[in-house]
Amino acid sequence: NNSSQLSSLPLQILLYVNGIYYIFYFLATLAMIIYKSQVFSYPDDFLTPDLAVLFVMAILEVPRLYLGFKGNLTEAEAPLGLSLGLTVGSVVLCVYLLLWQTYVLWADVLLNAVLLAAYGLESGLKVTAITAFVS
Repeated sequence: NNSSQLSSLPLQILLYVNGIYYIFYFLATLAMIIYKSQVFSYPDDFLTPDLAVLFVMAILEVPRLYLGFKGNLTEAEAPLGLSLGLTVGSVVLCVYLLLWQTYVLWADVLLNAVLLAAYGLESGLKVTAITAFVS
């Protein structure tokens, strides 16, 4: 009888915390983009891609977290692997907002650095969990 539990409690906690942090991240980043569009001369053709990246990232975050929760709790590597793939996409968008958005304030650097660190930690825990599920 193999009754060992393979799902990762640290991963589950981190997914939950990341979900809460992402809501804060999204609202803060949106507020800063609005602020920057009012305070700085923000060309309209640059405002749209910055907002688009933020909204695409928010849309990605929902299945990313859902698949992470589901894959971890059901000890299934496929949803966890998909979540890991979506995390890669989220990292790319986060790096865009960190380095290439029109205006990058110190608060942008801080918010994105925390999110990237969380994504990195979460990805490591996902890989560890997938390895445990497969073996």
